[in-house]
Amino acid sequence: PTTTGFLHLGGLRTALYNYIFAKKHQGTFILRVEDTDQNRVVPGAAEGIEDMLDWAGIPPDESPGRGGPAGPYVQSLRLELYGRASEVLLDSGAAYRCFCTPQRLELLRREALRSQQTPRYDNRCRHLTPTEVAQKLSQGLDCVIRFRLEKGVEPFQDLVYGWNKHEVAEVEGDPVILKGDGFPTYHLANVVDDHYMGITHVLRGTEWLASTSKHLLLYKAFGWEPPQFAHLPLLLNKDGGKLSKRQGDIFLERFAQDGFLPEALLDIVTNCGSGFTEKQMGRTLEELISQFEVGRITTHSALLDLEALPEFNRIHLTRHIENPELRQRLVRELQGLVELVYGDQQVDPDVLENEYVERVLLLRKGHITLLKNLVSSDYSFLWVRPSVSRQQLLTISAEVDEIGKLVLGLMTRQAAAFTVEELNKDLRSLQKQTRETKYSSMMQLLRLALSGRQHGPSVAEMMVTLGAKEVCGRIQRALSS
Repeated sequence: PTTTGFLHLGGLRTALYNYIFAKKHQGTFILRVEDTDQNRVVPGAAEGIEDMLDWAGIPPDESPGRGGPAGPYVQSLRLELYGRASEVLLDSGAAYRCFCTPQRLELLRREALRSQQTPRYDNRCRHLTPTEVAQKLSQGLDCVIRFRLEKGVEPFQDLVYGWNKHEVAEVEGDPVILKGDGFPTYHLANVVDDHYMGITHVLRGTEWLASTSKHLLLYKAFGWEPPQFAHLPLLLNKDGGKLSKRQGDIFLERFAQDGFLPEALLDIVTNCGSGFTEKQMGRTLEELISQFEVGRITTHSALLDLEALPEFNRIHLTRHIENPELRQRLVRELQGLVELVYGDQQVDPDVLENEYVERVLLLRKGHITLLKNLVSSDYSFLWVRPSVSRQQLLTISAEVDEIGKLVLGLMTRQAAAFTVEELNKDLRSLQKQTRETKYSSMMQLLRLALSGRQHGPSVAEMMVTLGAKEVCGRIQRALSS
């Protein structure tokens, strides 16, 4: 990736396919950071990308942070290597020095656009004689190094798109491979690095497919064996438009802050694409690795429906809650959220005990899409005891005391592990013992006494989650206030 910004969903998908491919074939997943355009480098972006890959559960085996045998893994630290490679191409005649000024190049561009042609360099400096080059250098003129594009490229087999070739010399001018500041362009840096790092496979976005013939000409000029390429189709919005970076709503940091699980993101970006035996929600990383075949990737763009992400997250959150080890992590996270959201209110220490928080998680499993749903206003009753007066309850039914006694009797009779289904039946039976209170009114009264709210989960769900002791305490307090 480049360091022009932070990791977004498109970058995550590219990294994920590389990771899956490497693990499937017992290979090494390498993160190499491209920061050769120094004007566009965002401070902290390189570290942020690696942090997000760690968060997503697909850490690189070799990277700027971890190091490795083929380092350094940041291209701006490899300038000497690119300089030597450029000299090799200059010596063989495969590259040449170009002295054209930015002003001349801009005029060429404008002229092409005026005549409705694609802007391209006219290869003027490729015809300079050695004497002319030496003369210009002696005058101290600035120059870049360009690679000579040759006609008659050989076809190559892409692992996704099959046989391909692009006659780059016919549609574009000779590309700059080393800029005046000594920094390489993408074309040179990646060819040189892939060779010296021993890269066997490159999985990258389909926007690089047309440049691959150019890169293969560079490999040929060096006399090197190229890696195999697999170009991944574009990741688009469900309407076929480009993913928008403007609102920052496709960056991984945003999803992490919003409480989405990394597994849900990995699942949704592979589910909308291809390369797997079948489409199914809820796949783990291990399942993605076992099902993946690069030959199954189709050339169709992957349409991402982010509106489905909460459902993907619900499935993976349920799996986390069901796993005892992962559940303990959620318990600690939820305790932190409760203190953050309700810390300035009267939170009883009992509601932060592991056993209670764990029971809340298990009972709300499958009902919530994000862990933070449990600290929303609908669930405030779980963490803060309501302040409800007997007078408020009397406005719902005059039989407040009778209903209170019936429920208290039921709670003391009930075994500790009562279920929502059993409790719903028992509450219906209790209502029949009242003189004139309708079932809906009785539920309204109990909901108010237990939560101080008129909306939220069902009364039976509230009672099961709170537990018999807490239910009795809240009803007694409401009756006596």
